[in-house]
Amino acid sequence: MEFGITFKGDITPRRTVELCKQAEQAGFTYAWFFDSHILWRECYVTMAMCMEHTTKMRFGPCVTNPAVRDWSVAASLYATLALQSGGRFDMGVGRGDSSRRVLGKKPETVEKMIEFSESLKGMIRGDTVQYSADYAPVQIPWTTGYELPVWYAAYGPKALTAAGEHGDGLILQLADPWLVQWFTGQAQAAREAAGKSMSTFKVMSAAPAWVGDMDTARTQTRWFPAMVGNHVADLVERYGKEGNTVPKRLTDYIDGRKGYDYRHHADKDADHLGFISDDIVDSFGVLGTAEQHVEKIKELQAVGVTQYNIYLMCGDEERIVEAYGTDILPKFAGVTA
Repeated sequence: MEFGITFKGDITPRRTVELCKQAEQAGFTYAWFFDSHILWRECYVTMAMCMEHTTKMRFGPCVTNPAVRDWSVAASLYATLALQSGGRFDMGVGRGDSSRRVLGKKPETVEKMIEFSESLKGMIRGDTVQYSADYAPVQIPWTTGYELPVWYAAYGPKALTAAGEHGDGLILQLADPWLVQWFTGQAQAAREAAGKSMSTFKVMSAAPAWVGDMDTARTQTRWFPAMVGNHVADLVERYGKEGNTVPKRLTDYIDGRKGYDYRHHADKDADHLGFISDDIVDSFGVLGTAEQHVEKIKELQAVGVTQYNIYLMCGDEERIVEAYGTDILPKFAGVTA
């Protein structure tokens, strides 16, 4: 089991650096950043700062998408960060949610997400890639043959299949063990059908954490199921509420949903949280005492999760990292500070 943290770009860069240093010392091995350039600061500038002050921690967007940058620009940026960090860069990719919708655009297709990921891997490796009919083939001459690890964020069947067939890892914005197992099984089945090794395939559960009393934990993390509900609403619109495509366990909780304000994306004080019950908050996040955290993360590990990634944006961030380093990470084999 590996552990990561994620920033959304609303705290100062210096504090972000200090949190990365603290987390690396505590035994965390990944630092991820939301890539939504309108809502929050450009993440890669801060990411580069954090790389300079760490030695082992890996970095990447959680997640980027095919439409926010020209593909050769993204390839050059990521190859530069991989070079400057000594090979400590991964890419999380999705269809594009907040960074697209705040511009009045829809998310990209799964097919475009695959094409983008494969093109970037090729360019960063040093291959010649024809990624657009409008441009000449691209070959970046200064790359060092870096093999970019790509994690696919997915909920729907097409994206889960893409993750299994093309990805190095799967990102699930959930910490409900039953749902994580349900989604992971689809990606793993696609990977097996494609004849690819399961031994190197990683699965991330990305969700907020709060160590402390449950009332406070729910207040600080209720924003998260609302954010997930936005993706669930997309699935319901596409596939409907009946059948096996979207499990009833996931769709029932959005019945009272009345919309979503992206100006308050991942905001604990947003005014679109009223439909979220305590049971959903509890199941989607990792909350309570340190012992309860250990128990739930072990449940996630048992259903195939290889990384628990804390959405570190609920307040008391330094205290949460310290509690994990002291009381939680030592309970997992292979995690060393």
